[in-house]
Amino acid sequence: MYKVVGRIDRPLGRAVTKYVYDFSEGNKDQVDLLGGKGANLAEMTRLGLPVPPGFTVTTEACRKYLAAGDEPSGLATEVDEAISRLEDTVGRRIGGVSDPLLVSVRSGAKVSMPGMMDTVLNVGLNDESVEGLVTVSGNPRFAWDSYRRLIQMFARTVMDIDGDLFSDALNAAVESAGVGADADLDAAALQEVVAAFKQIYREQTGREFPQDPRRQIDLAIKAVFSSWNTPRARLYRRRERIPDDLGTAVNICTMVFGNLDDRSGTGVGFTRDPATGTPGVYGDYLSKAQGEDVVAGIRNTLSLDEFREIDERSHDELVDIMRRLEIHYRDLCDIEFTVERGKLWMLQTRVGKRTASAAFRIAAQLVDEGLISIDEALDRVTGAQLGQLMFPQFDQTAPRATFTAGMAASPGAAVGRAVFDSATAVEWAARGEKVVLVRKETNPDDLAGMVASEGILTARGGKTSHAAVVARGMGKTCVCGAGDMNVDPDARTAACGGVTVTEGEVLSVNGSTGEVFVGELPVVDSPVFRYLEEGLDVALGDAGSDSRELIAAVDRILIRADSVRRLGVRANADTSADARRARALGAEGIGLCRTEHMFLGDRRILVERVILAESQAEQDEALEALLPPQRGDFVEILRAMDGLPATIRLLDPPLHEFLPDHADLRVKVAIARERGEVDEADVSLLAAVERLHESNPMLGLRGVRLGLVVPGLFRLQVRAIAEASVERIKAGGDPLAEIMVPLVGSVTELRLIRDDAEATIASIAEKAGVDLDIPIGTMIELPRAALTADRIAGAADFFSFGTNDLTQTTWGFSRDDVEAAFFSTYLDKGVFKVSPFETIDLAGVGELVRIASVKGRARRPELHLGVCGEHGGDPDSIHFFDRVGLDYVSCSPFRVPVARLEAGRSALSALATG
Repeated sequence: MYKVVGRIDRPLGRAVTKYVYDFSEGNKDQVDLLGGKGANLAEMTRLGLPVPPGFTVTTEACRKYLAAGDEPSGLATEVDEAISRLEDTVGRRIGGVSDPLLVSVRSGAKVSMPGMMDTVLNVGLNDESVEGLVTVSGNPRFAWDSYRRLIQMFARTVMDIDGDLFSDALNAAVESAGVGADADLDAAALQEVVAAFKQIYREQTGREFPQDPRRQIDLAIKAVFSSWNTPRARLYRRRERIPDDLGTAVNICTMVFGNLDDRSGTGVGFTRDPATGTPGVYGDYLSKAQGEDVVAGIRNTLSLDEFREIDERSHDELVDIMRRLEIHYRDLCDIEFTVERGKLWMLQTRVGKRTASAAFRIAAQLVDEGLISIDEALDRVTGAQLGQLMFPQFDQTAPRATFTAGMAASPGAAVGRAVFDSATAVEWAARGEKVVLVRKETNPDDLAGMVASEGILTARGGKTSHAAVVARGMGKTCVCGAGDMNVDPDARTAACGGVTVTEGEVLSVNGSTGEVFVGELPVVDSPVFRYLEEGLDVALGDAGSDSRELIAAVDRILIRADSVRRLGVRANADTSADARRARALGAEGIGLCRTEHMFLGDRRILVERVILAESQAEQDEALEALLPPQRGDFVEILRAMDGLPATIRLLDPPLHEFLPDHADLRVKVAIARERGEVDEADVSLLAAVERLHESNPMLGLRGVRLGLVVPGLFRLQVRAIAEASVERIKAGGDPLAEIMVPLVGSVTELRLIRDDAEATIASIAEKAGVDLDIPIGTMIELPRAALTADRIAGAADFFSFGTNDLTQTTWGFSRDDVEAAFFSTYLDKGVFKVSPFETIDLAGVGELVRIASVKGRARRPELHLGVCGEHGGDPDSIHFFDRVGLDYVSCSPFRVPVARLEAGRSALSALATG
C-alpha cells in the first residue's frame, strides 16, 4: 500500500530520509546535518531576526552524491517542494518575467572553510527574467550587472571555465567605455558584457547558457557538492585537520541586493576585533555591492562607523543584532549582512575565527562579563594558539626601511623573499626558501601559496577579506589593504613611495601593526614568552597595555589548566641550560635526557676507542677518561632539576655515529696503497670498521644491544649517574635520577642490564655511605616490546614510550626519508591525513601504546608510564595519552606550556564525557 507525498510514491511505514529543511525548521545545534551556515541561518530565523527565506540541502545528501556520483533518490522532488514553499512565502516565482525570484546557492560545511567551496549568486535570471528585473527595480544597470555576475560565477563555479576569460572581457569593456572600473559601466555597456559572457560560455562548453532556472539550481547544487573535493578544499582540510567525510550542506536563499541602488550595500562584521580581541563591533561595508565583493577584497571598504554616516538606522539595527547574537552564542560572532533599499537583512552568522592573541583575550573578557566560565575559557583556546604567542617579534629598536603599511589583519613577524603568485611560493618554499606572498588580493585558488608562505601582503581588502580570514585561521602573519602599494604580477614587482621591490627581495611583515619593511628585521622574545620564562611580575613590568591584558589572560587560563590536569608535563633536555629553561617554563622534571649528545668532540674519540679497543686495558683506560666529564654533566643536570625527576637515557645512537666514516676510510687507504704509503694503523682501523659495518644502522648495534656487546659503556654511564647523585646528596640536594634503557625488545635484555646497573649503584652507595634509590626502566619503541609489555614490566620500574622510533618500526619507514620519498603522495592520496611523526597514528602506533599500558600495569599496577617522543608536545596526541592513562608527557622545553594547556583541556574533555 502506498501513500502519495508530493510526487513520490513511498511505502507506508518505511523511514524516508529527509534531505531538505526550510530555515524555519532547524536550529544551531544541527550543524552535523545542516552545516554551520544552514544551522545558524535557521537559528537566526528562530530568533526572529531579518533573514531572507530559504532552505538547506543536508550534508547527508552531499555524502550520498559524492559516494554515488549522482543525487540521492527523492532529492529533486524535495527541492521542487521547497522552491514552491519559498515562492509562496515571498510571492514571486523563480524565472518569473514580471517580478522574478532569484536565489543564492551557497556551501556550508559543519566546520567553517572560508572561501574554499563554491557559491553562485543571482540564480534564476535568464534572458526574459532580466527584463522583469529591469522593470521591477527601475534600475536597468543593476539588472544587467546581476545577470553578468550570474553568468560569470556560474561559468567558473559550475562549468569550470577559466575565470580569466571573463575578467579579461570585463576589463576590455571598462577600457572601451573609458571608465575607471566595472562599477562605472552603464546598463548598455553591461548588456554588451552579458552578450560577450554568453559567447565565451558557448565557445567553452558548446552549449548555450541555461535559461531554465530550475536547471540552474540543480547544476549549482551539484557544483557545490563537488566543490567539497576540490584541491584547495582538500588542502585546507588537511591543514586544519578537518575530516574528509563530513561533506557540505547547500543553502538556497532568497536574493537580497546590495547592488540595487545608493541605499543598498553589503558588509561583513565581527562583534569584537578578530585580530586583537578588543571589544566593540568591527567590520567592512561596501555601497552598491554584493557580498562576494567584500570578501574578495577587490574593492577597499568602509568601516562600520563610516556605514553609520551613510545609513544610521540600518547601522543601529545591525549593532543591536550583533550584540544580541554575541550574547546568544556567548562568543565572538562573524556576520554577513546586506542592506536593500534601506532594509537590513542578515545572511550569515557563525562563531568567528580569530588570532591567537584575540582568542585568549576574548576568552578572559567573556569570563569577566559572566557569559562563560573559566573552564569554558580554557576549552576555547588551544595549545597551537599559545605556541603562536610564544614566537619572537620584531625588535622595535632596530633600524628599518619602511616600504608600505596596511591593515593589521593577522599578527606576527614574518620575514621572507617576495613572490607574486601562489605557484612560485610553493616552489620556493619546497626548496627551503622563506617567502612572503604579495598579491593585489588573494582568492581561494591562492591557498597553496598562502600555506607555503611565512606571511601575506595584499594591496586590497580589509579585515574581512579572503586573505585576512584565511590567514587568521591558519595563524599566518598578514597585512591587507596596503592601498598605496602597486602590485604588478606580470613584472613581478611591488612599488610604493618611490621604492620598488622585485621578486626575491626580502620583506619583513609586521602583522601586529600593519607595517612592512624592506630587508630582514631582527626579532626579540615575545611578551608572552617572557612571561612564561621569567614570571608574571617581570613580564608585566616591561609590557604595554595590550600586552599586559594578553599576558594576564594567558596566566589566568594556564593557572586553571594546571589546576585541573591529571597528566604531568616533563621536558626533553640534554644540558643543564635546557633543564633550567624547561623548569622555568613549568616542566615537572626531565622525561628524556639524551646522553649521546654529550659525546661530541674529544669525547667522541674516546667512545670510538672504547668500541674499537683490542684489549680490556685499552678499553678501561678510555672509559676512565670519559667518567669525569660524564659525571660532571649529570651533576649539573641534577642540580638544575633538584627535587624533580630526571630520566637519563643510556647511549642509543647507531654504532656508525661513533666510528670513522667507512667510505672516507676506504678511499684514504686505497689512495695510500696506490702511492705505496700504506699506514698499517689505518688498515687495522678499516678492518675493524668493516667488521662492525652495518647496512641498516638504525636497526643494528645500538641501544641495549650496544650495552650488552660493550658493557663498559653502560656501566660507565650508570656509575656517572650514581656518583653524581651522591655528590648532589652530600651537597644538600635532592637528586631524583632515573635510568632508562633504550631499544629493549626482550625482558632478558633488560634484566641483564638491570642486574649490572643495580650492582654498580649498590657498590657506589655502599662506598659513599648514602642510600641511592634510582629507578630503572625502559623505552617502549619496538612493536615487540609493546606486545610483550607484561613480561618487560617484570623488570622495569617505568615505561617511557619512544614514539619516534615506535612509529618508524611500526610503519617500516624512516622519518628522515619519508618526506622526500613519498610523503606528499601519501598525503594527496589520503593514506595520511597528517604526518604520523607529527600526530600519533591512533589505529597503529596508538594501539600499541594502549596495549603496552594495559599489559604493563596488569603485571605491575604501580608502573609509571610516560612518553618522550615528539608526540609529547603535539596537542592532539596529548589528549590521546591522557585518555590511555599515561602519567606524563615529555616534550621540548619550548612546548612545555603548550603541553600544560592541552593537558588541562584534555582533563575538561574527560569530565565532560564522564
